[in-house]
Amino acid sequence: MDKLIITGGVKLAGSIRASGAKNSALPILAASLLSSHPVSLSNIPHLNDVTTMIELLGRMGAQVTVDERMNIEVDCNVINNLCAPYELVKTMRASILVLGPLLARFGRAEVSLPGGCAIGSRPVDIHIEGMQAMGAEVEVVNGFINARIDGRLKGTELNLGKVTVTGTENLIMAAALAEGRTIINNAAREPEVEDLANFLNKMGAQISGAGTSTIVVDGVAKLHGGDYRVMPDRIEAGTYLIAGAMTSGHIIVRDALPSTLKCILDKLEEAGAHINCNSDVIELDMNGKRPFSVDVFTAPYPEFPTDMQAQFMALNAVAQGTATITENVFENRFMHVGELCRMGADISQHGNKVVCKGKRRLTGAPVMATDLRASAGLVLAGLMARGVTIVDRIYHIDRGYECIEEKLSALGAQIRRVSSKTFSTEYAHLQRIAAKQDVAAAEE
Repeated sequence: MDKLIITGGVKLAGSIRASGAKNSALPILAASLLSSHPVSLSNIPHLNDVTTMIELLGRMGAQVTVDERMNIEVDCNVINNLCAPYELVKTMRASILVLGPLLARFGRAEVSLPGGCAIGSRPVDIHIEGMQAMGAEVEVVNGFINARIDGRLKGTELNLGKVTVTGTENLIMAAALAEGRTIINNAAREPEVEDLANFLNKMGAQISGAGTSTIVVDGVAKLHGGDYRVMPDRIEAGTYLIAGAMTSGHIIVRDALPSTLKCILDKLEEAGAHINCNSDVIELDMNGKRPFSVDVFTAPYPEFPTDMQAQFMALNAVAQGTATITENVFENRFMHVGELCRMGADISQHGNKVVCKGKRRLTGAPVMATDLRASAGLVLAGLMARGVTIVDRIYHIDRGYECIEEKLSALGAQIRRVSSKTFSTEYAHLQRIAAKQDVAAAEE
């Protein structure tokens, strides 16, 4: 199993590009099931979750072609398997996004329940209730959601009990081929939901209101094919901007979409960063200064994203001052607190809040990733730790960050991916180097 080895203390500088958004690519790949014509997608990130979704589509009979630049063509003309098996769904909860497209186009779907989630409860009842309200018969048998309908789904008004991104996306896709108008109230407003709607509209769907809390879908009989470029990943871009801020650096993120990052950029400016943006470039400059602590209060978009909470906790761990982070979206998203404390962070947890007292530097230590965004927070902490940090179980990182070690290395970070076979030798070598650097620093 691969690990990341990080030697901290480097001020980051340079330019990198943001990858395509994972949270757009996955529902858009699922939406390709709605058409019998080929769909060409670009700016798709090379991630484990994307590979899983491609495998799932292939199992169903889709013809998927991927070139060396991760441009993907999906042809769902012949779908001969309407089942999403547990072995794939358990590795990626987004697999449930095939439920709406399969039911809308083929009148039947069999999708495994996703099972538990490390960061908290993510029930699928809103998905099921929405399909039932549109006329489908849905039952859960032996761990599978079995849904069927004779003819087409029927448009209706849906009042979602809570804001859910995947629930909103599944219902939009189901409604795209339904008979009549569907109104989705209390819909998720995330940019990735809007990106999905834009893709579907390009295929001939009639969707309005995406990006607001009320989405209107006028169903059509069929969708055609086409090509589409997936939006940039705002969470990945935000993560690298935080890396620049934590290390008192000066970095540029290209191929980004600043309009989707407003809340994050506001917090970075509050932390002392100078931010300059144009249409697709974000520049962050700390002018060599240590960041200030910032309070964080997570909530659905357009408020502060829960997917950036762990990264800002890492920033607060090395910032000037004391700050509070309140997690309001998932009930178990503080598993990285203990790992950060292993590195010397002064963090105390009180229910859904943590209090971070910033230190100038952390101390390198072996740490274990517990989920995707927590692992990103640990990598950021390693950039500001004295000595060597080893991040284990980095398959979590590979679910959402494309070549994270290569991008950070391009900014000057001392970070390497190593296999279990070579880990002991490389770690011992880096420890000797770190020890010499400590001696030199003490003599100065």
